[in-house]
Amino acid sequence: MRAYSLTPQAKADIFEIWSYIAEDSVSIADRVERAIFEACELLAGAPLAGHLRQDLTTRPVRFWTLNRYPSYMIVYRPETAPLQIIAVVHGKRNLPPILETRP
Repeated sequence: MRAYSLTPQAKADIFEIWSYIAEDSVSIADRVERAIFEACELLAGAPLAGHLRQDLTTRPVRFWTLNRYPSYMIVYRPETAPLQIIAVVHGKRNLPPILETRP
């Protein structure tokens, strides 16, 4: 299986998601975090599985929505080795400005 790496910003995204959910339930926060890491592993093995979203960015990044938690998306660079995860975000956030600040 191909490896993946998280940018510092993506690590911070995951921590923020976990912290927000943990205010209500640590066990649910742990499940969401586990689902994020499982999706990253899946994408590392199949980097073209995600979708381009030219409505959000012209960059050649792909988006993957978590199956069990469809409010969350992983944004990654499929051409990198290891696969580079640049963001993990809630789908209702204003993504274009967030993506402009990412590597």
